[in-house]
Amino acid sequence: MTNQLHDLTAIELREQMLAGEVTAREVSEHFLSRAEALNGELRAFTHLSPECARARVDELEREEGLKHTLPLWGIPIGDKDLDHRAGMPTSWGSRLGSSEPQPESGRLARDLDASGTVSIGKTNCPEFGFPAYTENLIGEPARNPWDTTRTPGGSSGGAAVAVAARMLPCAPGSDGGGSIRIPAAACGLVGLKPSRGRVPGGTGIDQLAGLPVSGPLTRTVEDAALLLDGMIGPRHGDGRAHDPFALDAPHPERSYLAALRASETPRNLRVGVSTWTPWTERMEISWSDGVQDVLERTVSRLAALGHDVLPAPTPERWQGYADAFRTVWQAGGAALPVTDEALEHVEPLTRWLVGVGRQRTAAELAHALKWLTEFEARVIAAYEAFDVILTPILNDVAPALGSFDPEDGERNFEQQCQFTPFTSYVNVAGLPAIALPIAADPLPIGVQLIGRAGDELTLLRLGQQLEREFAWRKRACPLETVR
Repeated sequence: MTNQLHDLTAIELREQMLAGEVTAREVSEHFLSRAEALNGELRAFTHLSPECARARVDELEREEGLKHTLPLWGIPIGDKDLDHRAGMPTSWGSRLGSSEPQPESGRLARDLDASGTVSIGKTNCPEFGFPAYTENLIGEPARNPWDTTRTPGGSSGGAAVAVAARMLPCAPGSDGGGSIRIPAAACGLVGLKPSRGRVPGGTGIDQLAGLPVSGPLTRTVEDAALLLDGMIGPRHGDGRAHDPFALDAPHPERSYLAALRASETPRNLRVGVSTWTPWTERMEISWSDGVQDVLERTVSRLAALGHDVLPAPTPERWQGYADAFRTVWQAGGAALPVTDEALEHVEPLTRWLVGVGRQRTAAELAHALKWLTEFEARVIAAYEAFDVILTPILNDVAPALGSFDPEDGERNFEQQCQFTPFTSYVNVAGLPAIALPIAADPLPIGVQLIGRAGDELTLLRLGQQLEREFAWRKRACPLETVR
């Protein structure tokens, strides 16, 4: 049985552990062994830590009475290598990162611990998490298990590789401009970007323009609900999130998994379809016939399921987005803890972001932040009449490794925008969005559903309905068929 544990979903693993059919130690050892066997080829992890994982299992075994109350008891995960985990180094995907073990865990890692997870290592990411692909100078690039000559996307690329190759049942990621949804689409996974403020350990509230939030990467929608519950972390006795700045779930159970299981199949949702992107103001944006075909297949299936599928309006006065977003993105680079002397050791894209960002004035940044805040209100107003907005995610299947300009930072940034034209404006608007792996023939192509602020549940419900229709639960990447 144990040699097939990686074929089980996170929920199935949890059910087997609760029933006593398999132990947390057997599960963690199985996934550690699998990660060690495959990581040399795929580089999903920058660091594997059997000793930390085994010490964590020791803790769980001493508190086995909690396994029925902790949502992720015994479930193996990996921490994105931007987040601190006590006992493991944090590289930030950069040669400027540390090789020394961190003395303390960050908030997200602590909340995941409180939910019962077992971290086996740190998942690969690009330098400081800025790029939409996972290639860095500290080692080999992360490789897409559907085709190892291609990128898995980024910046949560290592997490996506680990889940797609079944080195982990699920993994947390973070998303400041698409960094969960991009690798989910490239690797054939479900990727949920929660609303701003939803996950206490990655709310976005404390970040420039409120862009980056933390969320789950999984193979199924139910697993995404389960991991979201775990990432939100401990609750008060009445079920409220244990954080004064976190949003509370808009349903009595305050458990997304419980609410999803209790929900009836959604009927008669108003679904707006959009292929608008604000990047057309600055560059040519196009998408492949395969992306268009998958979008049309999704539209047809939604209509057949009884939903009202209509064109979505374009937000008003969106011209100016590209300049405002670039200014804020560059300001994020300017804020990196990188001295002028250390700039020679970072990658050209980072060097460009830092250099241009530090030339920006306070007035330019203030204007960009104000413009994006007003844009957020216009996006929400444009989508107000719809329960869900349906869009593509990427312009095509995952591109080959090395596709993005390695020397010209500005050109590299433009290529990324062309690759991911539909994701960043959702971060600016603070809205929840979910990537769904509609097709994989032969490479994955997904769609994006954007929800109303605070309404992850509708996205999960509709996502689960589409999962039944497109049957991606049974799908496995080619690497899996020969292992």
